[in-house]
Parts: sequence; C-alpha cells; structure tokens
Amino acid sequence: MKKLRMAIMGAGGIASCMARTIAEMENVERYAIGSRSLEKAEAFASEYGFARAYGSYEELVRDENVDLVYIATPHSEHFENAKLCIAYGRPVLCEKAFTANAAQACELLEMAEKAGVFITEAIWVRYLPMLETIRKELADGIIGEPTMLTANLGYVISQVPRLRRPELAGGALLDVGVYPLNFALMIFGGEVAKVSSVCTYTDTGVDEQNSATLIYEDGKVAVLNSSMLSLSDRKGIIYGTKGFMIVENINNFESLTVYDQDRREIKHIDCPPQISGYEYEVEACIRALEEGRLECPQMPHAETIRVMKMMDAMRAEWGIRYPFE
Repeated sequence: MKKLRMAIMGAGGIASCMARTIAEMENVERYAIGSRSLEKAEAFASEYGFARAYGSYEELVRDENVDLVYIATPHSEHFENAKLCIAYGRPVLCEKAFTANAAQACELLEMAEKAGVFITEAIWVRYLPMLETIRKELADGIIGEPTMLTANLGYVISQVPRLRRPELAGGALLDVGVYPLNFALMIFGGEVAKVSSVCTYTDTGVDEQNSATLIYEDGKVAVLNSSMLSLSDRKGIIYGTKGFMIVENINNFESLTVYDQDRREIKHIDCPPQISGYEYEVEACIRALEEGRLECPQMPHAETIRVMKMMDAMRAEWGIRYPFE
C-alpha cells in the first residue's frame, strides 16, 4: 500500500506535534505544509522534513497529490479552511473544536456530503485505544451501574493571545472544555435532557473558567469543569453502584484504576505505548479513506454537530457571541 501523502494547513504548535508524530509513522509521508507566509512554511518544511512548502492555503489544496489535509489553524478559521479543502476535493482532518459554532459545522458537513469529500474532527481522545478499554471495563460491570461522572481539565494558558481574542473564537470552552464534554458523551452516550452551566469572563469577554452539569434522560449526571487559569488534575471519575473508576488525563488517557465498594484498588490498566496519541486519528482516516467512507466511525458527523450545539447553548447561557456570528 502506498503511503498517505499528508499535508498540514497552519504551521503553529499543534501542527508541529502532528509533524513529529507522522514522522514516526511508516504509512504516512510528510508531503506538504501550507502557511500564510512562505518563509514560515519553508522553515517548517525544513525543520520537519516536508517535501513541499506553500505560502498560501489555496496553493496547498490545489496540489492534486495531497491525500489528506490536517487543519491546524485557530478555531475561527476552521470553517473557511475546510470549505477551501472541500472545494478542491481534498479529504480533511480538522482540529477541534471542529468549527466556531453549530451553524458552521452543519453547513460544512452538508457541503462535504454533497461533494463526496471525506471530513472528520480531530478530537484525538475519540480515537485512542484506551477508550475502548474503558468502555469494555464498564460494560463488564466492574463498578456496577455507572450513575455519575466528573471530568476536570485546566491549564495555565490564559496568557496565550489567541485564547483571549473573541475574533479568534477564544476562551476556555472551545479549547479546553471540549474535552470534559466529549468525555461525558463518550462514556455515557445517550440523550442529554438538560444542561446547566456558568462561567467567569476575561476582560476581553470570553470565558476563562466554566462549569457545566449534564442531566441525562436516564438519570445519569455529569459534572464538567474547565479552565485556562489554573492547573487541574485532568481526572475523569466514573461513579457506579459497586465502585468507581479513575481515568488519568482525559486529554490523552494515561491509565484507569478501579476501586471497589470499600474504596480499595482492584484493577489498574496503563495505556499502550504510543508516539503522541495523534497517530490514531491519522490511522482512522487512512482506514476510512480506504473503505470509501465520508466520516470516521469514531467521531461521526452527527456527534460533531451534537457537541457544537451543546457548546453553542452554553455560550448562549453565558451571553458570549463571537464578533463574526
């Protein structure tokens, strides 16, 4: 099988992480990098071993040899960047949050479907093999019937300029809060009956910390916290009728530990060796493209829209709108 010729759109920090990852993947070629600056693209290509460097995104997507474009630009740019890829028939792996809002997501996915172009959201935790391990342990009844979970994710990143800027869809929710939300939806699935949420604000008017409670139709409860002000334990804790499970690092599952009714540890599983964790979403794209799919089963389009609608509702509750909305 020929190598997947992968291109990256955007030459920032997360693009560098993906570049380092695919450098260690045998079935992926570091083919092209696109930036709004040719000088920056050439420097990136030189540093990470990409064959081609383009000084505009349109030049990148015009290259017919590109098999997959990884979009690594700010949230506010995902919509237009992905539209450009779709217009030229280039399959897309778009970094989370998929778009800035649900309306953009729906329009983008409808466009991709009509054009017959593959697109999926790069919310990497959806693709990690540890997710299936967690789900299997829960399905086997190791903690009885799960009824509640908590998930916390916080980093000291409020000084990052793009996170403070409303015009770039900044704030904690789209950058950090998307992980606790996905954790709850991945673990409990099902239909959410009610969401109640609050936040505090930066002086620029975006959320700096937020907390949400999800009430499920079957009575389950998820309490989710995210912050760009403070460091959190990154734990996801699932509570059941016969014990509880602690998942270390909901941003890249490191391990799970199970405790019984007496709060004694009865099982511990570490995550398998990995490059960075990003490789799994790339491998999922390769399989989906080989099978002629337009989405990845790990993160179906319907689930992407569900997440975006929930985040829209939270921002509406907080009175936060981006300037371009």
